Amino acid sequence: MAHTFETSSNAGGANHWVRALGRRLIEIPPAYFVLAAVLVAIALLNPNLMKPQVLLTFIRQSAPLGVAVLGQLMVMRARSIDLSIGGVFIITNYLLTSGLLGGQPVAMLVLVPLAVGLVVGLVNGALIALVRASAVIVTLGVSIILTGIVLFMSSGRPPGRVPDELRAIANARIDVVPVPVIIWVVAAIIVAVLLRTLIFGRYLTAIGSNPQAARFSGLPLPRIVVTTHVLSGLLAALGGVMFTAALGVGSVKFGPEIMMNSIAATILGGVTFGSGRGGVAGPFVGVVAFALLFALMTVFGIQEPGKLIVQGTVIAVAAIIYGMRTR
Repeated sequence: MAHTFETSSNAGGANHWVRALGRRLIEIPPAYFVLAAVLVAIALLNPNLMKPQVLLTFIRQSAPLGVAVLGQLMVMRARSIDLSIGGVFIITNYLLTSGLLGGQPVAMLVLVPLAVGLVVGLVNGALIALVRASAVIVTLGVSIILTGIVLFMSSGRPPGRVPDELRAIANARIDVVPVPVIIWVVAAIIVAVLLRTLIFGRYLTAIGSNPQAARFSGLPLPRIVVTTHVLSGLLAALGGVMFTAALGVGSVKFGPEIMMNSIAATILGGVTFGSGRGGVAGPFVGVVAFALLFALMTVFGIQEPGKLIVQGTVIAVAAIIYGMRTR
């Protein structure tokens, strides 16, 4: 009997350890597992892509999206969403390639799109927080309006080229690190400090976790929601400047892709609606994982439909994991 009891105790302890390990693994954002799997696949299938300079090139290409994701994660933590990111990218691209800002110094080339992004974020936030309109409908409508303005102004044709000053910044490096990657990292650090050390971050967590309790506690819920959308608009505009500088030419076709990828990377990085949780590191890794995953698929000749299928599958798996987490 003693032996049987001891065996049962050992089995129970082992099961408890396994369950505890499973809970810990589920708490880790899926982005880390996706990135690890992609790196292993690259190392096995095409080791040349593992060279630091090659990896940095792929990461540089994803830096504009990474900056926009920083805004999206704050908005989603506040139980909102920003579908106007693609529209901000498009109108930023138009401002910088249409000649409207021709002859202006570099500072103005950056500040004007940032001002537009701020206004867009302010409109989004005011309509959502003060008028209490649907975040999905408002931000999607704003994105459509911005895209329509660009299509009208450009007669449906892509504008011209990016000023040489911005192209030089996009291609510049400090030592071996591309400047866009440095901008992304600095922006991520600022947002991380904002969320972790300032009262804004604590308010955001409280509002995201339980907005009703936050409202009854006297927290400035409308002000926080408006602030998150303003920050999202600013970061989207900065990402749009970086994207346009790297692209080099005008385009009107990338808006929906940018918007969907910003949501996908944010969810993959562990930021979910209704939890108030999620930091900067997970979405940062999510953007890198998607960049390397798409690069790997491009090397093997996988076209856009295949990329969309893989992207959707990854998001669906992430959603399943979050469902398991809440049980």
